[in-house]
Amino acid sequence: MLLKRIVPWLTAAMLALTCAITQAQAGKAPDVLIKEVSTDVLESLKADKSIKQGDVQKIIVLVDAKVMPYVNFQRMTASAVGRYWRQATPEQQQRLQEQFKLLLVRTYSGALAQVQDQTVELKPSRNTPTDKEVVVKTEVKGRGDPIQLDYRLAQEAGGWKIYDVNVLGVWLVENYRNSFSQEISNGGIDGLIGKLEARNKSAGGAKN
Repeated sequence: MLLKRIVPWLTAAMLALTCAITQAQAGKAPDVLIKEVSTDVLESLKADKSIKQGDVQKIIVLVDAKVMPYVNFQRMTASAVGRYWRQATPEQQQRLQEQFKLLLVRTYSGALAQVQDQTVELKPSRNTPTDKEVVVKTEVKGRGDPIQLDYRLAQEAGGWKIYDVNVLGVWLVENYRNSFSQEISNGGIDGLIGKLEARNKSAGGAKN
């Protein structure tokens, strides 16, 4: 299953902006930032036994404290929900963001133990210094075949923020948009929220 194959790399992608945006980082090009921070995160993952063993609560705390401030998760969720996002109430939008984040964390936490001796290399880029939205292409190398791992980032008031990830040719947002659209067509926004809540509860029960 594709998701199982890409789990470690997608998790690393979501964690690739975990460091605070310091003065030194603020002026860096997005590709340099991704290279330095993703390498640092991979090393942290290798060293943290509890995260590698799938400690979901610790991962949630880590994501809330260090990842979410540097990811435009509202844009990511809105893009995954697609045209239905504007039809959702503010409360529904908030619940969608919460459940989508939990879905990603719970889905990928169990595979973190697979992160071992990987390194990250930047691929050639066509981005220009004046671009406000860029794609940073990287390759994760370790045991087995190299893994394609690309980022979409936008320059915002707080610095560069990630809003989509491509692993092995599959963009995260597009992948979920197709399934979310089907759920909304069948049961509306509340139907999708209910499905996500049920899926997260099921995953949580399996972990406990």
